[in-house]
Amino acid sequence: MSEDVRRLSLGAGTSGIVARCRDFTRQALSDWHWSIPPAAPVTAPGAAGRHLNGVRPPSAPDVWAAAVEDVLLMVSELVGNACLHAGGPDDFVLRHSDGLLRVEVGDGSPERPRRRTNTDPALPGGHGLLVVDRLARSWGWEAYPDGRVGKTVWAEVAAPAPPP
Repeated sequence: MSEDVRRLSLGAGTSGIVARCRDFTRQALSDWHWSIPPAAPVTAPGAAGRHLNGVRPPSAPDVWAAAVEDVLLMVSELVGNACLHAGGPDDFVLRHSDGLLRVEVGDGSPERPRRRTNTDPALPGGHGLLVVDRLARSWGWEAYPDGRVGKTVWAEVAAPAPPP
C-alpha cells in the first residue's frame, strides 16, 4: 500500500489551531476508514448479547472509537505543546500507510521536547508528552533537514486490528 500524506496549511498564531488540527485529523481518519458503524444491538434472549458480570466485552466499534480518541488526544497534546513552547506549529502532517499512522507537528523552536518526570499528577500541566508516550507506539523529534531553525515532533500509532 502506498503512503497517503495529508498536510494542513497553518496560518500565523495559535487561536483555534488545536481544534482545526483535531477536525482535520478526524476527517482523515474517517477517509482512511478508522471507524466502523455501530453494530445493531443483540436483543434475542440467550443470544450473544449476554454480558459476564454485567460487563459487555468491547466490540469492534468500541475499539476503533477508542483508537480515534487516542489519536485525537495525541494531536491535542502535540499541537498544544507547539503552541505553548514554540509560538504555534508551522506544519501539521498526517502520514498513513499499511495500518500505521504518523502524526507530525513542526514548530520553529530548536529546543528538543522533554518529557517531564517530576510533575504532580494531581495538578494540570506538564503531562503532554507522558500522555503521548503512553498512547503512541513510538514518538520522537527531528531537526528540520533543510537548515531552517525548528523541528518536527512525531508520534506513530498502529490501526486497531480489523474485526473478525
